[in-house]
Amino acid sequence: MESGKFTLVLGSQSPRRKQLLSWINIPFQILTADLDEVSTETDSEKIAVDIASQKAHAVLKKAGDIKKPFIISSDTIVVLNNVLYAKPADKEDARRILNELAGHTHEVITGVSFLFHDDNNRLREHTFYDSTEVTFTDIPKELMDSYIETGDSLDKAGAYGIQGPSLTFISKLNGSYSNVVGFPIDKILSELAIILGDDWRKTF
Repeated sequence: MESGKFTLVLGSQSPRRKQLLSWINIPFQILTADLDEVSTETDSEKIAVDIASQKAHAVLKKAGDIKKPFIISSDTIVVLNNVLYAKPADKEDARRILNELAGHTHEVITGVSFLFHDDNNRLREHTFYDSTEVTFTDIPKELMDSYIETGDSLDKAGAYGIQGPSLTFISKLNGSYSNVVGFPIDKILSELAIILGDDWRKTF
C-alpha cells in the first residue's frame, strides 16, 4: 500500500516491548513519550487506545530528525469489576492490588496506535486493542511477601508482570500472552498487514 520506506519507531522505553518488537527482525529506533497518562474516556478499551494514541502523538513531536517515522505506541491496563489498576505507588499499594486480584479472573487490555505520514504526507493513525483474561490463584501470604520483595510489581499495571515470578500464582490465561506482557505482537503484525499490505516488511 505504501511505497516509501518508513523508519520503524517504538514509542516506549519498556525493555519487554523492545524485546518483543525485536523478534520481527526489522531495525527500529526508540523514542519515549513524556506525558501524564490520563484519559477522559470511560470505557476500558477506549482508555487504553486513547493513551496509546497520546503517546504516539507525543513521540511524533520528538521525531523531527527521523526520516518518515512509523510510530508504534501502546498502553496496557488491568481491569477487574470495572476497576482499573495502574502501576502501584509503592510495595504496600502493590500488595493491596494483588490481594484484590487474587482468586479472580481479570482482564488485561492493551491499546495500540500506529502513527505515520502516507506518501501524500497526510498524517494517518490506526488504533486497535487486544484483550486477555488472566486468572490468579488465592495468593498465600508467604508467596505474596516473596513476590513483593522482588520489586517486580512496581513498574507494571496491576502490580505484576506475567513473564516473571508472578507465574507462581497465575493459574489460567485466555488470550494472547504477549498482550499481557504489554505488546500484543501477534495482533500488531496482522494489523500491519491490514494497513500496509501483505508485503509490509518491504516498507521498512
